[in-house]
Amino acid sequence: MTVAPAGARTLAVPGDIPALDRLLNDAAFAALLAAYGRTEVTAALRGALDALRARVVDGGVPIAQAGTPAIAADVTAALDARHRRALRRVFNLSGTVLHTNLGRATLPQAAIDALVDAAAAPVNLEFDLGSGARGDRDRVVEALLCELTGAEAATVVNNNAAAVLLVLAALANRRDVIVSRGELVEIGGSFRIPDVMRTAGARLREVGTTNRTHAADYADAIGSRTAALMKVHTSNYVVSGFTASVGAAALAAIAHASGLPLIVDLGSGSLVDLGDFGLPREPVVRDVLAEGADLVTFSGDKLLGGPQAGLVVGRAALVQRIKRHPLKRALRVGKLTLAALEPVLALYRAPERLAARLPTLRALTRAAAAIEAQALRLAPALRDVLGERCEVAVVAMESQIGSGALPTATLASHGFAIRMQRRGGGLDRLDAALRALPRAVVGRIADRTLWLDLRCLDESDEAAFVAQLARLSP
Repeated sequence: MTVAPAGARTLAVPGDIPALDRLLNDAAFAALLAAYGRTEVTAALRGALDALRARVVDGGVPIAQAGTPAIAADVTAALDARHRRALRRVFNLSGTVLHTNLGRATLPQAAIDALVDAAAAPVNLEFDLGSGARGDRDRVVEALLCELTGAEAATVVNNNAAAVLLVLAALANRRDVIVSRGELVEIGGSFRIPDVMRTAGARLREVGTTNRTHAADYADAIGSRTAALMKVHTSNYVVSGFTASVGAAALAAIAHASGLPLIVDLGSGSLVDLGDFGLPREPVVRDVLAEGADLVTFSGDKLLGGPQAGLVVGRAALVQRIKRHPLKRALRVGKLTLAALEPVLALYRAPERLAARLPTLRALTRAAAAIEAQALRLAPALRDVLGERCEVAVVAMESQIGSGALPTATLASHGFAIRMQRRGGGLDRLDAALRALPRAVVGRIADRTLWLDLRCLDESDEAAFVAQLARLSP
């Protein structure tokens, strides 16, 4: 059969497809070979050629798509997708500042620099440079934690759930821990206080009722099998109305009268009074210890604004028992967590500068007027890209703090309310297109509207945000 000259055809035939070896030696593939190596490029090229041959046999492939430039573009796209990191930067426009699914706190530059430094070389993680002997990794941050909280000692594990688990396993295995029914919390990921206690080997002794617990309830429940009293901060919900609870100071007096420790789980935890920054107040770790708590557990990656970690501070004798428990090794943190945590804690030595230096606090304290001005600056670029298919309005919003902190508190904010001009006109597709951008834009859909809250869009990121909008399909 005679094949017509290529110039006389619009569709490709199998003979138009270049051979694999020829393509590997073509200049169009030189950069790919340098970037990815011959093994990966060969595998990707072989897959692209097999797919192309199948399409050509089925018919309908323009002849240009069988040429070297088109094949090189397909292989480039395949290799780029294969090497795209699973963990990618996003723009958090969800309206939740400490978003668990988006990694919670953003680290300050000092912590990022420390992370890079620790990752790039050996460090004295468990090595005492003075004596030349083995050291304790907790010492990287223990002195800072004690300075900032007034505690005698401290230890660090990988999150607050682990901190609670370790404390109970070390101090209350096969013994009773007294907790108010109104404090048997569940947080995200099905973390429940009763389940954690059971896993730690401690026996839960519930006292009081859901809405009211009194000092006598705790005192009457103490027996020979009691290991500790425990108070859990209900950081992700509020019980209001006819309520009663017992504060840490009164609980400490009850516990100490029977020779028992008081454990307080603060959840988010705060090292400073957030009221000083115009935010609703959360319990401050130093204050809880001063009220008589023997151990306090809290998170490093929520209100503290650092990396994911669970922090335990309190009496030295109890902390030493916790550190000697076998679970401590299983739950301990690595050098990168400690490297990031140390400079974050150091920022708290100058609380008057925190709002400028700690990204979490900076986002929480942004003025609504500044966010509105930012929205007005960016709105024309978004309207130009979306065109007539969408209505883009600058509107007032209410941001959430998130991660169980201050559950009823909201922050006045501004952002974009995007509605399709025709009902059923593809709001979900627009949301998906925003998430498919090189730096995904994460908003939320409610009431047939796509909401983009700008509280967490730092002004230094505005140019990058606008630049990639051009990739949205018209």
